[in-house]
Amino acid sequence: MNFPTNGLNGTRRQFLATNAFGIGSFALASLLRDQGLLAAPPGKPAEHQINDLKRRAPQAAPRATAMISMFMHGGPAHMDLLDPKPELSKHHGQDYNGEVVFSFVNRASKKLFGSPWKFSAHGQCGTEVSELLPHTADIVDDICVVRSMHTGHNGHEVSIRYFHGGIPAVTGRPTLGSWIAYGLGSENQNLPAYLVLADPGGHPVDGTLNWSSGFMPPLFQGTVLRAEEPRIFNLDPPPRLRGPLQRQNLDFLARLNQRHLEQHPGESDLEARIASYELAAAMQTEAKEALDISQEPEHIHKLYGLDQPHSREYGTRCLIARRLVERGVRFVQLFLDGQPWDNHTDIRKGLPAVCKRTDQPAAALVKDLKQRGMLDSTIVHWGGEIGRLPVSEGELSEGNGRDHNGQGFSIWLAGGGFKPGMAYGETDEVGHRASVNVVTPNDFQATILRQLGIDHSKLLYQFNGREQQITDGRSARVVSDILTS
Repeated sequence: MNFPTNGLNGTRRQFLATNAFGIGSFALASLLRDQGLLAAPPGKPAEHQINDLKRRAPQAAPRATAMISMFMHGGPAHMDLLDPKPELSKHHGQDYNGEVVFSFVNRASKKLFGSPWKFSAHGQCGTEVSELLPHTADIVDDICVVRSMHTGHNGHEVSIRYFHGGIPAVTGRPTLGSWIAYGLGSENQNLPAYLVLADPGGHPVDGTLNWSSGFMPPLFQGTVLRAEEPRIFNLDPPPRLRGPLQRQNLDFLARLNQRHLEQHPGESDLEARIASYELAAAMQTEAKEALDISQEPEHIHKLYGLDQPHSREYGTRCLIARRLVERGVRFVQLFLDGQPWDNHTDIRKGLPAVCKRTDQPAAALVKDLKQRGMLDSTIVHWGGEIGRLPVSEGELSEGNGRDHNGQGFSIWLAGGGFKPGMAYGETDEVGHRASVNVVTPNDFQATILRQLGIDHSKLLYQFNGREQQITDGRSARVVSDILTS
């Protein structure tokens, strides 16, 4: 069988690879990109490389097997949501006597800005939550609120990269999801290990860097699902290529690639490419079923707020996240468009709007996992990269807001061996700086990996002549106080 050598980039193998027999542009774009230097197992030299997503045993007994991260870009105002500050309200309108680093000096003010919203205690644990989060208030006995997060940086991108990649501001590093996929592989060989649920409004701030595999090969990066139906374009092959014919074509391609591999020993990226073709084909059935929320009963749709226009879209993605983890996806991450929590102005309108959009779906995810017996084995994370300042941005008025604050802010965690019904750490009396039990993004990463059965200091990747790790050797502690064991 002769193949043309002009106009099709040359060889028979390349021709077959670029056409892919109808597997679909999604699979090609997300799973079959050019491979770079591939991962090496912890403690082994680089020539012994991991080039697949096969399930791998953790280094220690895990408390969790999967994670869902609801990342809240922009910096949720902790003193208005999860960290009540009576002293801030008491001294509302007075000048703050502490040192403040402003991001927007032209709108800088040192007038203390007490929260316009009321807090009250909820659950048996008595954790105080803002009236803006009534559904989160319903699950306080199942979550651990960390009120002492600290990046030390006020900027969005610098802190986002700290949370995702382990070093403030630095790009080109694998994100947490990539490290998890590299270290543990996938529970389901018919679905990617790391999936990203994008927002219909567009990418979050910092774009694709949020789910990049950095210096790891693209095999370990987040696979992005479309924000609207169809969530995967061209997943089905053309009718004329379906069924046995497609299987024959894939088998033929596999034989050609295997022959090429035998003739060029050491070309391990080809093994990963072969595995990616098989995964792409398997996804034609498995992915469609996983994404089909019409199979869910009406009461589940209502639980996630799919019957309400303000929460329908985010609730749909939270429900899909549960269905993906239920089917063995290792790490699922949800993003919002832009940075909707970045309330520099008009916070009295902006903050309630984004809370209304996300509060019910986020709480529903915890409730649903719990009722299915999945919460114990699934880590759920809610939080942004920074918080907000206790002083007003602009003059105290109906249109004022809050500037960036990486010195102290709140997140919450649930399931996966995190202590439920707990509030950990403190910021100072007005909520400016983490003051008790400070937790950094590196601590966060070390703790998450610990619950998945991984020692962050021993999860290594050979790159640029040295063994890399997610924290890059920076100080990091497992925050054992918030763990059940």
